[in-house]
Amino acid sequence: MSSAPEFRHLVRIAGKDLNGNKKLVAALSDLRGVGDNLAYVTVRRLGFDSKTRLGLLSEEQIKQLEAALHSSGGASLPKWYYNRRNDRETGETKQLLGSDLEFAQRNDIEKERNIQSWKGIRHGLGLKVRGQRTRTTGRKGRTVGVRKAALVEAAKSAAAAKEEK
Repeated sequence: MSSAPEFRHLVRIAGKDLNGNKKLVAALSDLRGVGDNLAYVTVRRLGFDSKTRLGLLSEEQIKQLEAALHSSGGASLPKWYYNRRNDRETGETKQLLGSDLEFAQRNDIEKERNIQSWKGIRHGLGLKVRGQRTRTTGRKGRTVGVRKAALVEAAKSAAAAKEEK
């Protein structure tokens, strides 16, 4: 029997299937709520080599990695590493992953809409929220701009034909 674990092409971490062919940091950053920096710091703290492929990890190492990601709020990292700083309900700083992050964002936007703040109104109208310009960008639907020369010529000829009648 060989001591090396068998390679797995799909590895399930935090409710998402990750590509086992990717290196650890790249694979972990595919999780919603985990960026490159947090993935790298988590891998380094656990003592794993960041260049190894995710599919080569044993089941115990994957459980250890998932536990570290879920409990990263107590990892004594700087506050700016976390995606949920000073939570409105609890006041604590924590890291949310996957559907928990989406749920928290949806609740935050709904609260803004209910109190009818400026940000809530902009969210409700589907406009930019953070002060970006809207004069030329952020348009939905058909683009407005300069017409192509062929279309202009076709329109002119159609107008000339109409005048002759």
